[in-house]
Amino acid sequence: MTNYKKVVYLDADTIVVKSIEDLFKCEKFCANLKHSERLNSGVMVVEPSEAVFNDMMSKVNTLPSYTGGDQGFLNSYYSDFPNAHVFDPNIPQEVLKVRPVPEMERLSTLYNADVGLYMLANKWMVDESELRVIHYKLGPLKPWDWWTFWLLKPVDVWQNVGERLEETLPGTGGGKNPNDELLTGGFLFRTSLCNHIRHLYFIIRSSGTVAYSGVSSSSNINVNNPTKVPVYLGGISVFVCFMAAVVSLGISITIVPQQVMPWTGLFLMYEWTFTIFFLLFGAFLHLIYQQGRRIVTQLTPVSADTDLFNSDSKKDHRQASSCDIVSWYYGLGMAFLAIVAPSLPCIFGITTLFLRLGLMVVGGIILASFMTYASEHLASRSFLKGCEDRDTTQSRECFLC
Repeated sequence: MTNYKKVVYLDADTIVVKSIEDLFKCEKFCANLKHSERLNSGVMVVEPSEAVFNDMMSKVNTLPSYTGGDQGFLNSYYSDFPNAHVFDPNIPQEVLKVRPVPEMERLSTLYNADVGLYMLANKWMVDESELRVIHYKLGPLKPWDWWTFWLLKPVDVWQNVGERLEETLPGTGGGKNPNDELLTGGFLFRTSLCNHIRHLYFIIRSSGTVAYSGVSSSSNINVNNPTKVPVYLGGISVFVCFMAAVVSLGISITIVPQQVMPWTGLFLMYEWTFTIFFLLFGAFLHLIYQQGRRIVTQLTPVSADTDLFNSDSKKDHRQASSCDIVSWYYGLGMAFLAIVAPSLPCIFGITTLFLRLGLMVVGGIILASFMTYASEHLASRSFLKGCEDRDTTQSRECFLC
């Protein structure tokens, strides 16, 4: 690239927020010195030189590289870089003509503002209005992933710029990916979470059993039925509930494209997670319901007591209504806490990363506690409902006889 006088190199996870024309005033080599004594190669200014290139190639196999890549090698090659002077674009031309040309210069934070340092202090070390380049180098938290928007405040800058981008290819306007739009658009707008819940509700009601089935009280069971809730059922239901949550969250992370708009990604994540969780845990509760019916069938002989049928038939509507209310209470309670838990930092206006994570952990503990309570009670109620429904069926058979 010796046909160019100057080359400005920018990492893919950087964004220019103000003119960087001043960088072309840099002499031979400019880079930014981070919080350690090592330069960061995310923003560099180089003067292409065949002699320097050949010298680097002759030393590439002998000089150590702490990263195993270009940044580590450059730190070894420019070993005296920490002692370089800070680049000043405002030096008068008269001074530049008389002073010796520096081999290297250090760029200020304005040209390589580290988001990691911002998150530690919850503010920039310099005037934000003077920033030239923002560098998102906080480990795996990259600005193009939708979920980083909810963790790192400076990602707002990246997203705002992306929304203003014009189309370079069909469907790429506003920072969108046309391939992702086919997936997100088809599922997000044609079938919403409410439609899925409504569909599941009608399926459950038409089949005669409630996914989160239960009874108003254990005392409503046939007094002649000695069946008790197994002691191990509570522990198993809690384990299955959390496994269903982990599996549904993992599937959602796999399905939802990473490079979508933050609100789209969040909505899709909740939509997929809730739908998959309700299906998995609802299937488990249905198995518990069937297990209760089987146990009563094995333990309780058929009785010809028609009064029991009349009593049970009068309770049917009242118990079914109680089932629906309690089941929806537990289900909507878990859904509500699942939404509120990660939203606590936004609700309280917290922008510091560690406080955000701390609030999310607190919300997660509250959610886990409620899930433990709800899953145990839902499983017990499903089992007892299966026992009661079997008793009612037996009574009806006797009445018909």
